[in-house]
Amino acid sequence: MKIDFLNLKLANARYEDEIRSAVGRVIDSGRYVLGEETLAFEREFAAYCGVEHCIGVANGLDALHLILRAYGIGPGDEVIVPSNTFIATWLAVSQAGARIVPVEPDPKTCNLDPQRVEAAITPRTRAIMPVHLYGQPADMDPINAIARKHGLRVIEDAAQAHGARYRGRRAGSLGDAAGFSFYPGKNLGALGDGGAVTTNDPELAATLRKLRNYGSEVKYRHDLAGVNSRLDEMQSAVLRVKLRYLDEDNARRAALAGAYAEALAKAPLQLPVALPHVGPVWHLFVIQTPHRDALQAHLTERGIGTLVHYPIASHHQRAYANETWPDLPIATRLQSEVLSLPFATYLQAEHVHTVAQAVMDYFGGVSGP
Repeated sequence: MKIDFLNLKLANARYEDEIRSAVGRVIDSGRYVLGEETLAFEREFAAYCGVEHCIGVANGLDALHLILRAYGIGPGDEVIVPSNTFIATWLAVSQAGARIVPVEPDPKTCNLDPQRVEAAITPRTRAIMPVHLYGQPADMDPINAIARKHGLRVIEDAAQAHGARYRGRRAGSLGDAAGFSFYPGKNLGALGDGGAVTTNDPELAATLRKLRNYGSEVKYRHDLAGVNSRLDEMQSAVLRVKLRYLDEDNARRAALAGAYAEALAKAPLQLPVALPHVGPVWHLFVIQTPHRDALQAHLTERGIGTLVHYPIASHHQRAYANETWPDLPIATRLQSEVLSLPFATYLQAEHVHTVAQAVMDYFGGVSGP
């Protein structure tokens, strides 16, 4: 049985008729940028996340970068980020002109370790940017407590955590502001690039609405040196359709994660660990093993697709080769041990069993029930 890591055509099949109708509605409207679909999606996603404001932007990187700009964070400032994350988290800080201060993760959750954060704070620190990696919220209470103590902003990178909960509250409402990505493979994915910022800060929201639109709130009147970063009407219409199904889809992901965990319980590898007070949305199901490369090759031979999130830690990327970084052994180890198994809402029990059995065959064992 051939099992792709992710087949977006299959993933979107259940929404196809509604998406076609929504796209037709946009075509008929004659308004394709900052129209009613985007306004409606912003209202609906803000309500979903439990915040007052949502500002649609072009992508997740822009969401994070524009938050930093709107808060006036730039040259001479420092921002604490996880050492283990997709490079967009780091790039947002670089684009703002601030200095990246990487802090190691908890090796079990792979999220920013709050116990390491305070030691990284200096007089130049302006913000902490925790990432809800793989769809599991970072441990936000201690992070927020540290931020309050030192007068820092907390900016969530929620690109992988649409609908995730921390002590009952959704990602996007857990800090001063949050950046989301709607890249097609996300739990809430568009049919192209897209992003958004969520916040309860009205001044930040007003600034962001200008920054994303050439610094303008009134046509041809430019108050700020802004950019062109707008969530377009087509993607907004698609996202409105898929948002209605998000909780159902996330519940399906949780069931698949549980099935994987049960089937691989006896495998000699590190399974994902969720904190007891969080509700992950399982954007990815990531295992850890020192035999990653050999296991991945074994699964490929069996027709099972996998990916590595991420094979080169940000501090090892050529983009940052001219910078001097502290020793980051956990991020370095994770880059050679993490492996993402096939994971999508269209997968069935037999797919999970096939993947799990192939993993157990590599280790010479039998998968669970």
